[in-house]
Amino acid sequence: MARLKEIADKAGDGGTLRTGFLENATYPDGTPVALVAAVNEFGRPEQNQPPRSFFRAMIAEKQKGWPRALGALAKSNDYDIDKTLGQMGEGIKGQLQESIRQLDSPPLAPVTVARKGFDKPLVDTGHMMNSVDYEVDT
Repeated sequence: MARLKEIADKAGDGGTLRTGFLENATYPDGTPVALVAAVNEFGRPEQNQPPRSFFRAMIAEKQKGWPRALGALAKSNDYDIDKTLGQMGEGIKGQLQESIRQLDSPPLAPVTVARKGFDKPLVDTGHMMNSVDYEVDT
């Protein structure tokens, strides 16, 4: 029972982990990265841009493993909530970046491929992918 109390004391009130495109992430012209990511995720039919669900698809594919990963990280970090959530954030950040890198459907229009010189729909300058971040609040 003493060990459970010690673990509960270390965990405290828990914490919050936010992973994705945080408020301070912008393009050089000031455009929020979250806005560009949302347009990519949900599409923009009026400009003939189809949805390319990289965020929701990653969550659907990976979320089932997160509770077990969180438990393993908590145990390996001796239930230090800051370390645990930080490592969890790094892991989910990597999963989201990989989802951006791997997405290839729907394909870009041939004219877009010709203009860009490559066929990765969500990778242009790399700014959106490199802007994925996380924040721990305990």
